[in-house]
Amino acid sequence: MATVTGLFKRLLLGRARRSEELGETLLPKRLALPVFASDPLSSVAYATQEILLVLTLGGLAYVYVTPWLAVAVICLMTVVVLSYRQVVHAYPSGGGSYEVASTNLGPSAGLVVAAALLVDYVMTVAVSVASGVDNVISALPALAGHRVLVALCFVALLTAMNLRGVRESGRAFAAPTYLFVGAVLIMVGTGLIRYLMGDAPVAESARYGIEPTPGSDQLTGLALVMLVLRAFSSGCTALTGVEAISNGVPAFRRPKPKNAASTLAAMGAIAVAMFAGVTTLAIVAKVHIVQDPCRLIGLADCAGYAQRTVIAQLASSVFGGPDSAGFFLVQAATALVLILAANTAFNGFPLLASILAQDRYLPRQLHSRGDRLVYSNGILVLAVVAGLLLFGFKADVTSLIHLYILGVFTSFTLSQTGMVRHWNRALRTDPDPALRRRRHLARVVNASGALVTGLVLVVVLATKFLEGAWLAVLAAVVLWLTMRAIRRHYDAVAAELTVTDPRADLTPPSRVLALVLVSTVHKPTLRALAYARAFHPDRLQALTVDVDRAATARLEEQWQRLDTDVPLTVIDSPYREITGPVIEYVRHTRRTSPRDVIGVFIPEYVVGHWWENLLHNQTALWLKSRLLFTPGVMVTSVPWQLTSSAHARPAVRGAGAVRRGAPALGPGAVHPPRDSGPGPGPAATPDRSP
Repeated sequence: MATVTGLFKRLLLGRARRSEELGETLLPKRLALPVFASDPLSSVAYATQEILLVLTLGGLAYVYVTPWLAVAVICLMTVVVLSYRQVVHAYPSGGGSYEVASTNLGPSAGLVVAAALLVDYVMTVAVSVASGVDNVISALPALAGHRVLVALCFVALLTAMNLRGVRESGRAFAAPTYLFVGAVLIMVGTGLIRYLMGDAPVAESARYGIEPTPGSDQLTGLALVMLVLRAFSSGCTALTGVEAISNGVPAFRRPKPKNAASTLAAMGAIAVAMFAGVTTLAIVAKVHIVQDPCRLIGLADCAGYAQRTVIAQLASSVFGGPDSAGFFLVQAATALVLILAANTAFNGFPLLASILAQDRYLPRQLHSRGDRLVYSNGILVLAVVAGLLLFGFKADVTSLIHLYILGVFTSFTLSQTGMVRHWNRALRTDPDPALRRRRHLARVVNASGALVTGLVLVVVLATKFLEGAWLAVLAAVVLWLTMRAIRRHYDAVAAELTVTDPRADLTPPSRVLALVLVSTVHKPTLRALAYARAFHPDRLQALTVDVDRAATARLEEQWQRLDTDVPLTVIDSPYREITGPVIEYVRHTRRTSPRDVIGVFIPEYVVGHWWENLLHNQTALWLKSRLLFTPGVMVTSVPWQLTSSAHARPAVRGAGAVRRGAPALGPGAVHPPRDSGPGPGPAATPDRSP
């Protein structure tokens, strides 16, 4: 079974990579764009739709605001992209918003950014996959009843691809991303050319009117402002994922900051062009879309009406109907890129979690690279949490979207504020006039970004809080508190383990007492006894527990026949318990000689099948778990390999086996130990945790 599992893992992930191969995983710009920018590029598939869904709550009376809202979103995206280009050049180590906020605003502000981004990365996976499933269902309505299952399958596929490596996932996802960009631009260009030639495309929903929701047909004053602001905040979903490139700078080829900044600029230009084109075409084609199809006036059977997405309606109107090749091309590309948009989170989340783990705010395991040199633990955590979210919200975009983008604008605002302080500090020390002018300009850009994104954050919080955003806020607060608690724990452990007096810590114990646990006289017992002798303790003693007087008598007789100089101590156990009497005996011995060290040697079977563990070693397991809490006691397991264990030995080889401690295979695979002098051993991956 273990061999089959290892073979399956190797087929799924590929061969394990050496640490020296990390340079081969770095991304050129053509692959970095689909890896880190698939989320903001794909957001244009639903950003316009989200604006229209909110505005049509008042019927068709307020759709005229759509172009102005689109312009506001485009201006905001431009400011944010320019701001993050500054971050990429100033902080190229990969911390992104978290590093900027931590360095310039303090650790607490950095943790706020980190918590907000981690929550938002989870939401990115959930929303992107759910939106992609929507577009799949628009083309294949028969799958509507299997929405959640399809979504979970897509998450599993993304997880498997990302576990294979960053470069591999980039190659796999590059073609669908570029296909989506090309298909949308061709659709927009064709539709606008038809409009200029007097043959404007008409959406299938253009013939339907929209009945306003009760009380929203005559909005004025504050109510109208709130409707417009709510629509604007929904359209700001087009900005999600912009910060991922600043977090992923270390994954770029050299020169890393320059390549990352160029990729960020390309992403911004493409996203702006696509969002502007889709919004313009939606207005030209008179797309009418609502959350409840029964509000469409003129629709005969609203219960059985499957409302297509904005992108689907535009493709149908431009290319000649839902049976056209162009329609299926756009739908396939859109569904693929929306699902692959989650790949931005699958790269951003593990990287950020790794940095937080290195700073001791998350478990250290998240800083470890897997077989393929990716942060596989972070990838798996993201997949599990996003899968639970999709299952809980039934993969419904409308329900999930309200939890979205809050974290993005929190990180935007704090990181840009931090960059303003960064430039203020730099300007106090720079005498060069030309350099000062550039930094003054950079400060203006970041200050504008902080102001605008701060206002948007307030708008998003005010308009989405009661609709579900409070869940995202609560999750971020809980995560923030958890990370602080983890840091306190690691700091306390580090302080407790710090060497203050080396001479005292190196003082040997007065005496060493070796206890060999004996249940019967057999080969494992004699091996444990021999190993204990090899340690040359001051005293060597065998120990058994009397749970059956007849069996104990036979054991004492056998022990005498061994003719060994090791005394056998029998502990009485009137209630037939083994663990408790042994623990009490060891603790009593420690109390009588507190400066002595006790070494407990426990014979254990090494088995080859999982079910054999249920038949052996249970007492040893309980004893070890209890003895570990006893000061001054060392526990040594003495293994005895049963015949069945031979079948399990080859299973440790294969992908990742060497990293887990198995011997390497193949000629030249065994490396001699390096002599590092009198100091510590070879340097491992930098880790600031204790």
